[in-house]
Amino acid sequence: MPKLTIEELRKEREKARKGIYLREGEFRGKIIVHMGTCGIAAGARGIVSTFLEEVEKRAVKDIAVTTSGCAGLCSREPMATVELVDTPPVKYGDLTPEKTRKIFAEHVLGGTIVADYAIGVGSEKGG
Repeated sequence: MPKLTIEELRKEREKARKGIYLREGEFRGKIIVHMGTCGIAAGARGIVSTFLEEVEKRAVKDIAVTTSGCAGLCSREPMATVELVDTPPVKYGDLTPEKTRKIFAEHVLGGTIVADYAIGVGSEKGG
């Protein structure tokens, strides 16, 4: 593999940055399914599959589906966080494929938080 120049590395960094920060990227939102050991054991793979099926079935191009590690609430797994531009992130827990479809339709597409399934609104990172 050829070595990258400093300029090529800068371009790659900028591309990666755009995927992280929704306002600068091509996505208006992302769904993060928590895939720590506890999440996988609780069925997170099926939740990822359901979200991906909804994206494909509805031909949604501006929502990214990604995964992360443990979110620290093992008893509430499987969990996912929905992040839409200009709104606080919402963490959902105790997910099933049916709940996942409702969250996708109502929150991701419709902009309305599904309060019955939400376990937290906002970032735990602070400011």
